Amino acid sequence: MPAENPTKAPMRKTTRTWLIFGPPDFGLARLWIWWQSRLVAASLAPGFIVAAPSMRCPFFNHTLVLLIDHGDEGSFGFVLNRTTNLDIEDVFKEVGVSGEAASSVRAPVMLGGPVSPESGWILYDPEGVPQPSSGQTIAVGQRIACSASIELLERIARGDGPDTCAMMLGYAGWGEGQLESEMKQGSWIPVDLEYDLVFDTPIEDRWEAALATLGIDPARLIDNQIASA
Repeated sequence: MPAENPTKAPMRKTTRTWLIFGPPDFGLARLWIWWQSRLVAASLAPGFIVAAPSMRCPFFNHTLVLLIDHGDEGSFGFVLNRTTNLDIEDVFKEVGVSGEAASSVRAPVMLGGPVSPESGWILYDPEGVPQPSSGQTIAVGQRIACSASIELLERIARGDGPDTCAMMLGYAGWGEGQLESEMKQGSWIPVDLEYDLVFDTPIEDRWEAALATLGIDPARLIDNQIASA
């Protein structure tokens, strides 16, 4: 059964997250080796996959996923419409980052997926922002990048980082052939990458907005499914 509030993840401000930032030796080695060993392999990535209205998985029900990588060995991305009860200031405190702008930064803290929720990622608009000299940064598309760099997080806290960003806790991952199988079952709908859906569209509207780019009305689809049941 879908969660009662599919856009709100059950996390508390008092929960210690043990966020992992920085280069591969700080806990993301296997993921980064996998990423660095190959290029983005197929047309699905970078792009979106949207959960079909018939999606039964409680976590992924009504989700929009930014797919970073997709290939023979699996897929990797971030859910863009699962918020948490954490503030970006909580993240700063957790990893020991401080700065004059730390209390005024307005950036959502999202549950990027069910895999490694203790890991921290920054999804941001890199336009006019120097690439961090430490850590790893992935160019996802024009004006969209993601990074696990503590240096970038420090810049944000000081007020000289990207103006547009979001914090991701964890990621969504699929093993070899898993995503293809789910797509054949009709669980996911591919959508072209659009900047607005990543940063500008209100979080609670992103699922429907992504389907609307294809001319799909989810309410009508659900009504048709009920009528044909």
